Amino acid sequence: MTVIHTAMVLAAGRGERMRPLTDRIPKPLVRIAGRSMLDRMLDALERFGVSRAVVNASHLGWQVERLLERRARPPVHVSLEDERLETGGGVRRALPHLGPGAFLVANADIVLPRAEHAFRALEQHWDGRAMDALLLVTPRDRATGYAGNGDFDLLPHLAGAGPLVRTETDRQPYVFTGIQILSRTMFEDAPDGPFSLGALYRRARLERRLFGIVHHGDWFHVGTVQAVKDTERLLATKQATV
Repeated sequence: MTVIHTAMVLAAGRGERMRPLTDRIPKPLVRIAGRSMLDRMLDALERFGVSRAVVNASHLGWQVERLLERRARPPVHVSLEDERLETGGGVRRALPHLGPGAFLVANADIVLPRAEHAFRALEQHWDGRAMDALLLVTPRDRATGYAGNGDFDLLPHLAGAGPLVRTETDRQPYVFTGIQILSRTMFEDAPDGPFSLGALYRRARLERRLFGIVHHGDWFHVGTVQAVKDTERLLATKQATV
């Protein structure tokens, strides 16, 4: 089994749908039940045991820097972006700080109870010989706070990870949770400047090197002010550990 030592948290989003709240605070610093989403994700990475993390920041990035100065673990490098590089460009810039092997990437605008268990599941199923990316997906009907048509279907498999595909219908049965393991080789021909990870997923999918495992537990997409309130209410009801 490959051991994952490093991780990146994507925290440079503007959070337009959460305005006016995000006019004065970066979206990842929005508090859910008294703790910021970024702190919650870094707490889970600490419990998982990463040796180093990278957090990118853009909008009101100084606030992200100030929060991270107060954390002792995990050690964090802040990648400030004067120009928003989107998800792919942000990871590409951070590669020198992510070590030589595969690494975790997590969005900062989600709440995943006991996320370290999901990290371990990804780690256990990672196979760099066959995969460029391993995504944690969840059934669309279990995706709290998500109102889209889904992202992928998963080919039948006996156990563990399976190839991710897109069906010909508009609605896909699984939603990408924002948690994944990526190979550095995905970025060998990546362009300079801003670009989305979605472009790399498409290439990996066509080459049958995009895989997924299914998360059947709670997952909260926090994209609006109302979603903050809904997530807090549901967490209190479920007494989830995050």
